[in-house]
This record gives sequence, C-alpha cells and structure tokens, in this order.
Amino acid sequence: MVFNRFVEVGRVVLINYGPESGKLATIIDIIDQNKCLVDGPEEITGVARQKISYSRISLTDFKAKVQRNARAKSLKAAWAEDDILAKWEATSWAKKLAVKKRRATLTDFERFKLMVAKQKRNSLVSKKVKEMS
Repeated sequence: MVFNRFVEVGRVVLINYGPESGKLATIIDIIDQNKCLVDGPEEITGVARQKISYSRISLTDFKAKVQRNARAKSLKAAWAEDDILAKWEATSWAKKLAVKKRRATLTDFERFKLMVAKQKRNSLVSKKVKEMS
C-alpha cells in the first residue's frame, strides 16, 4: 500500500485539537518541518488563516487546486469547484464524527431510550439465533 496523503499546499486537513477542533481547513503554505499555514476558507468552514502545528491536524484524501499563499477568494472558488465539503460529508470519517457529536449532546432520557432500544434489538437477535440453531 502506497502512502498518498502528503503535507502539501492545497491539502485539506481536519483540525483535531484546539478551539477549531473538528473543523476542516486547507494548507496554504508550509512554514517549516513542524508548522504550516492553514485557511478555512473562513466563510465555509469557520477557520481563519493561522499557523498550526502538524501534530494538531489530520490529513484527508482531498486536495484543492490552489497556489501557495492563495487568497480567501481563490480558495473559496477552489472548494466550490471541487465540491470538497460535499465529498467530506460523504466519507465514513465525517459520518463517525457526526455520530460522536450527536451522542455527546444526548440528554439523560435520550440515552435511556437508546439503551432500551438496544436491549430490544439484542433480544430479537438472540431469539433468531436460537431459532436457527
């Protein structure tokens, strides 16, 4: 298996630590071996242009076609052209993050209802397994 997620200009990343945790951004410039310059674009993802450490980001499979130090307008156009946000929403990674976020916001009663539903499902599955064997 060949590694194909490189730190490069235009690579879409997921920020996994800090105030912008869970948001997408695009690498605009590489500062050194430990940091890069990222930009949202802010109107789409809510991430302002900033330098960020590589340890705080995760590389995705998506790459926007932008020049080094691209302006917000050209970055926004590249995101729209490649339809990056829709592609991201379709990935299993994004779906897992959405489920995790939803579960974190459940109330006590919703967690109880979920537990009861799981118990019912498990009892039906065990009955079917007993019938089959």
